[in-house]
Amino acid sequence: MRLLPHRRIALPVAVALTTGLLAVAAPGGSAPPAASAATGPALTADIDRLLTDPRLAGATAAVKVVDTGTGEVLYAHNSAQLALPASTMKLVTSAAAMDALGTDHRFSTDVLTTGRREGGVVRGDLVLRGGGDPSLLAEDLDALARQVADSGVRLVTGSLAYDASRYDDVPLGSGWAWDDEPYYYSPQISALTLASDTDYDMGTLQVTLTPGEPGKPAAVKVVPADTGVTITGGVTTGPAGSAGTVDVTRRHGTGEVVLSGSLPADNGPDDEWVTVDAPARATANVFAAALRRHGVHVFGRDPVAATTPADAQRVAHHDSATLGELLVPFLKLSNNGIAEHLVKEIGRVAAGDGSWPAGLARISDFLHRNGLDVTPTRQVDGSGLSRYDLVTADRCTALLSYARKQPWFSTWYEALPIAGNPDRMIGGSLASRMQGTAAAGNVHAKTGSMSGVDTLAGYVTSPEGRPLAFTVLLNNFAGARPRSVIDQIAVRLAGGPAAAAAPRAQVQDGAVGQPQEPALAPAGVHGRSWD
Repeated sequence: MRLLPHRRIALPVAVALTTGLLAVAAPGGSAPPAASAATGPALTADIDRLLTDPRLAGATAAVKVVDTGTGEVLYAHNSAQLALPASTMKLVTSAAAMDALGTDHRFSTDVLTTGRREGGVVRGDLVLRGGGDPSLLAEDLDALARQVADSGVRLVTGSLAYDASRYDDVPLGSGWAWDDEPYYYSPQISALTLASDTDYDMGTLQVTLTPGEPGKPAAVKVVPADTGVTITGGVTTGPAGSAGTVDVTRRHGTGEVVLSGSLPADNGPDDEWVTVDAPARATANVFAAALRRHGVHVFGRDPVAATTPADAQRVAHHDSATLGELLVPFLKLSNNGIAEHLVKEIGRVAAGDGSWPAGLARISDFLHRNGLDVTPTRQVDGSGLSRYDLVTADRCTALLSYARKQPWFSTWYEALPIAGNPDRMIGGSLASRMQGTAAAGNVHAKTGSMSGVDTLAGYVTSPEGRPLAFTVLLNNFAGARPRSVIDQIAVRLAGGPAAAAAPRAQVQDGAVGQPQEPALAPAGVHGRSWD
């Protein structure tokens, strides 16, 4: 269950809201002052002390801090040791995407006709061709259907076909846990897919449950509608004040979404998210319903998978927002699906092959060309959801230093979560962390968490104005999550006392728009990567 409601903020507005914050760590300017207590030997002693936290007993900690202006290493601990990155892997993926695709790259979705056209009759098929858009919404499909109707098409003698061939047909990443598949952060990846809301969690359904009278079934609303997904079971309304036991899941390997449990009568509507099976087919079903609403009749009973003929004629077109704009929901909200679309899109654009192997090979080449493969690492997906991924603090900080010198840096920097800002489209996965400390509004960084993993990598400006890059990778803890250690390090780098970094209230994984780990499984059971 997500903990905060969605905020439907237009992407350009969300970007604009953060532009005023960039100056805190902008490159250039006069030479930094000499080391002080904030960045000198006292810093080493303070971070060393923080890493003796009892929660890290038996765990692995890798930390590195560099001055990106001078290249000086201010702190290093196990910085060449391989560790699971969780979602900090998105730093690599997003930087490689900006390099390979460019800030202005868009994803296109087309509707085409095959055969011949006779007035309002298409004697052939109508094809919905996916272009890898991770942000496609039901309202965009409705607009495409309207374009088809406005072009004069009224009757299609063939079928509605759907073409997802821009990417390969491998739906899940290497090493992804099978029991994560129902959850929105582990969607099936397809070149034709549909998001349920403007967080752009593609390949998912939003299921809204509204309680009725005690003993009666809760009302069920599914968005997007018309996907063809089978809903079974139900949720009952319990007495006011009773425990909520709602569960919404998808049976493994099927398209059946199962509802169970109880919702208290005095509870407001409850929103749950679940992945769909075969997202291309589900997207085509939604488009078929939109065509009917706009008066376009297709003889073929059900949508069919196909590859678009070379001579097909385009009758409708939709472009996504730019990559630069999509970085905001991608990095702020740690969207796993967008990460994987970017890997496959890199492969498609650079090598004509929309697959994980092709995209990852180009990402590896990006790192090598720019001298960023300073230590051996392993990347098997774009999001960090896989436990096969391995990085080092050396490589992460090298990437952060490199990024500052790139023409796309300001867009990328603005899209990173900002510590302590409660607006989820600015603070993102750091919205509730480090509030009221020297790090608030200063730290711009990417979070990462899985069972036994907590990470943070990004930027902070020291009190003397030194632009710092830092990486903290904590792995293999089995007990309480040592997140406050990470926050205390970030606050210390910002110039505050290390002890002041402890959160006002202990925050579980996913405090910003993500599910809490205990609500789904005991700690350590699943390899979840939420933020």
